[in-house]
Amino acid sequence: METTTQRGKTPKYVTGETTAGGGSVPVISTRLSFRDVVGGVKVRCDIGRMRYTVPPGLYAVGTPTPESPVLVTANYKLTFDKVRKELTGLSAWLLVLDTKGINVWCAAGKGTFGTRELERRILAVRLDRVVTHRTVILPQLGASGVIAHEVEQASGFRVKYGPVRASDLPAYLAAGMKKTEAMRLVWFRFADRMAIAPAELMHAWPFMIAALAGSGVFALPAAVGFIPRFLDLFIPLMGAVIIGAVGFPALLPYLPFRAFSLKGAVLGAAWAILAALVVGASFPVAGVLVLLSTPIVSFIAMNFTGSSTFTCQPGAALEVRRGIIPMAVTEAAGIGLAVTVRLLAL
Repeated sequence: METTTQRGKTPKYVTGETTAGGGSVPVISTRLSFRDVVGGVKVRCDIGRMRYTVPPGLYAVGTPTPESPVLVTANYKLTFDKVRKELTGLSAWLLVLDTKGINVWCAAGKGTFGTRELERRILAVRLDRVVTHRTVILPQLGASGVIAHEVEQASGFRVKYGPVRASDLPAYLAAGMKKTEAMRLVWFRFADRMAIAPAELMHAWPFMIAALAGSGVFALPAAVGFIPRFLDLFIPLMGAVIIGAVGFPALLPYLPFRAFSLKGAVLGAAWAILAALVVGASFPVAGVLVLLSTPIVSFIAMNFTGSSTFTCQPGAALEVRRGIIPMAVTEAAGIGLAVTVRLLAL
């Protein structure tokens, strides 16, 4: 991975330099290397996520001239790679903001892809000496963090919002920086939803440890029948974690209710009932599975609120405040019932 701590050596994506505005500007490749692809897979799995950055500043793609467009993006390398890859065969300037390694959409909400940072970066790279026009093209999802008229007053550059997806940039530029209706729409299709599942599965490790430990305690004493008792609880609980991290995003549009916590609760309860039928659990044990699995899936489901187009930040915060207590109570009830069932069986 190329990180901000590696500035002593030239990153692999930099292929040369060009002179612009009296200074030197790195020229970057639009072809992703094997290392770039592996790095992208790692951060999708939340490995080194907050260190996956590129130095902010001005970059050149192709052989840009003073008339070439200026595109603005975040210094999260996964975003940076997506943008440069889509610019194959084009010539443009790429202005990278210091978003602290956060993607455009989230950084706009946090303020790092914002008005002041854009103003500072335009002035820092002396963009007025690099290009003859006075327009910078921002991704549409960065609009919530930028006050366009303030940027123009402070820097002299007019803000224009491009398409939602980097893949639409070639068509957008070819059309004279005009967006079609499709370019304005934010999709959250199956592939988009599943792209964030690996990271959520990695985040769920506390539930996995709890399932392992709880199942071990439930199966005591460590004598004849320990393994079957252990597996009868561990498999359904681990299944609930996987269902929450992988099954929930896959089924998101089809689950009832609007709140993600309720959607997750429905899915968790359905999974627990199915698991109880498969393992042939008694009615009390089935109750344990429902009470333990439902809040697990519900809680994991709420993690997807920040990645989806279904919710807003205030709504997500409200959902967490309303849902956390019922989840905790349900989980506690499940643990209590599990203890009771096991004591009665001894």
